[in-house]
Amino acid sequence: MMKKAFILVVTVMAALFIFNELWMKKEEAIWLDPPGRYVEVDGHKMHIYSEGEGEHTIVFMSAWGDTSPYANFLPLCKDLSAYAKVVIIERFGYGLSDTVDGERTFDKILEEDREGLAKAGIKGPFVLCPHSISGLEATLWAQRYPSEVEGIVAMDTSIASMRDVYEKQGFNIQIPIFIFLQKTGILRVINGIPKNETDKMVTAISCRNEVNKNVISENKHIVEACDEIDKNPLPTVPTIQYVSKQAGDAYPKWITGHQAIADASVDGKCIMLDCGHYVYKFEEKRIAGDIKEFIESINSV
Repeated sequence: MMKKAFILVVTVMAALFIFNELWMKKEEAIWLDPPGRYVEVDGHKMHIYSEGEGEHTIVFMSAWGDTSPYANFLPLCKDLSAYAKVVIIERFGYGLSDTVDGERTFDKILEEDREGLAKAGIKGPFVLCPHSISGLEATLWAQRYPSEVEGIVAMDTSIASMRDVYEKQGFNIQIPIFIFLQKTGILRVINGIPKNETDKMVTAISCRNEVNKNVISENKHIVEACDEIDKNPLPTVPTIQYVSKQAGDAYPKWITGHQAIADASVDGKCIMLDCGHYVYKFEEKRIAGDIKEFIESINSV
């Protein structure tokens, strides 16, 4: 009985693996026709999407491990493109951008993203809209190149004052589990049947490239980025610091740390939202409206 069960499991796993490989081959066309445009940075392709025109340029920056920053931020992009130029940047290892060699320090990520925007002909100053881990990159950006950043709308972002928490978290046990599901094809079954073209793209990325060496390496450099930020004063650019109640309840330093960033700003607000970590999905219309008011107020600061 045990032998038959074993043979059945092996047969099903082999079938899932082959099924997944065939689909990945078919999905290669998605990378050939991206919704945005590719620019070359250090010999690799970076995917950048933009739409709209206006006096201000909003740049959305994604959380750690996001499958498709483009798909995640597209609703907000549509909401705001009538008022400003809106950009979604997919750093290396994310979305349709290439996966590259080398350590993914936040210094390296910042310089690559700046170069990518420049090569796409997208000029600052920028209103940076980071979510989660990319808040560290946005803070470094404002510290090192203040003339390039006219404001920051931080959506439940990682902050340097949480350094001790990040240091204790260490290795994410979910990573090898996810990689197993991805490589065996089980993840494709879990994802289900895509509902539209965007879902097809997200599924293709998830089943091929979501947890890759760039994403893993980036996670290892969080503490280092916190130390870099702590070497200099907090940015003084206008800011909205959104914090989720979920994160605030879990970590008391989360609220005080974001409030400190708002207090350092020439025009800062710290706003608690009664929702989970992906605040821009739970409170899309609220945040879109606030960003519109924010960019309208920048020139008067």
